[in-house]
Amino acid sequence: MSINFAEKSASSAAADHTFLMADGRWKLQGHWLLDREGPCVPVQGKVMVVWNSDEWFSLVGKISRPSLANEIGANSPAETTDITLQYRGHIGTAAAQQQYTFVLQHSQYGQTEGEGWLMPDSIVQRFWVLGDRERRIGLERFYRIDSDHYYWSSSLMTGHTLLSTLEVTLARYK
Repeated sequence: MSINFAEKSASSAAADHTFLMADGRWKLQGHWLLDREGPCVPVQGKVMVVWNSDEWFSLVGKISRPSLANEIGANSPAETTDITLQYRGHIGTAAAQQQYTFVLQHSQYGQTEGEGWLMPDSIVQRFWVLGDRERRIGLERFYRIDSDHYYWSSSLMTGHTLLSTLEVTLARYK
C-alpha cells in the first residue's frame, strides 16, 4: 500500500476528520495501564461530540473500567470506576483551521487546558492540569483508521516520568 502525501493537504485536515470535527456518537473499547506497577485493565465507554456553531464544539465522555469495578466491589468508595470528560473547544480562524484550544473538566484530574493540531490522518493534542502541584501534562493522538474508526492513544506524565497510558479504538454509532 502506498500513500501519496502530496494529495493530503493540511488545509483540508479539519474537513476530512469525522471524529471531533463533526457531530457524532462514538463507542470506545481498549485498555488502560493505570500506573507503573498497576495492571493493564480493559475499559469501555462512550463519547459524544456536538458542534454549537462553526467554531465551538463540546465533547462529553465516560470511560468505565468494568474489571476494576468487580475487583473493588460495588460498595467500595476507595476508587471510582468511571472517568467522566467534559470538553469545550474552539477551532481557529480561517487562517489557522488546523489548530484548536480547549478546556476540559476531568473527573480524576480536575480542570485542564489544552491545544490540538489537525493533521491529515491524525488529531494530536496536549493538555496540562491547572493548579497541579505535580505539574501533570498529557499527550494524545487520535489516528483515523477510516471515517467510522479512530485509534486513541493517551499518556499522562509528570516531569520525565510516564504515569499512565490509555489506548482504545473509537467506533462511530450509525
